[in-house]
Amino acid sequence: MPLVYQHTINSNTKTALWHIQEDEAFFLERVPLKRDVSHPHKRLQHLAGRYLLPALFADFPLEEILIADTRKPFLPDEKYHFSISHCGDYAAAIVSATQRVGVDIEKGSEKILRVSPKFLTDQEKMMLDEQMSASRLLQLTTLLWSAKEAMFKWYGDGSVDFREHMHAERVEGNDEEGRLICSFRKHDPLPLTVQYRFLHDLVMSWVVS
Repeated sequence: MPLVYQHTINSNTKTALWHIQEDEAFFLERVPLKRDVSHPHKRLQHLAGRYLLPALFADFPLEEILIADTRKPFLPDEKYHFSISHCGDYAAAIVSATQRVGVDIEKGSEKILRVSPKFLTDQEKMMLDEQMSASRLLQLTTLLWSAKEAMFKWYGDGSVDFREHMHAERVEGNDEEGRLICSFRKHDPLPLTVQYRFLHDLVMSWVVS
């Protein structure tokens, strides 16, 4: 079964990761395709992400999803808060009946290292400078990028500077799972905890608040 990870965060909030091995027809039997997504693989990612939503909560109303000006999908009555992410042959989703959420999945790459000065604070750079190996440096840089993407989706209103408004203060965990203690500073500083888990060759990060 392509459901490679599912986690009940609390009684009202769940998240999951799906390994996409099916063809488009499998998802189209279950998911309404309302957006014109022309690229075949991106369309498959889109369908898989939405397929996960009722897999987490059976009464999730897929047909009611709208897209905000910021490109964030939402339900007009906010029966559920949700977030979706795609990377390669994987899709992730998080759904909550009571809290705002954000999820992101990322695969480590040299591109993330190249663009890291655009999203890392000075404190985060110091944290990374303490790493002893190239593989660990890539792992933690990818984790920081993923955590900030999850926070960005949690916020949902756009106009966020990843370096100025999102700060990771410390990592509590290991190479498998843990959390980042962060602060979101778009307005008054708001403490946020980003949970993470390394699965296969991905890192998955999520925020619930």
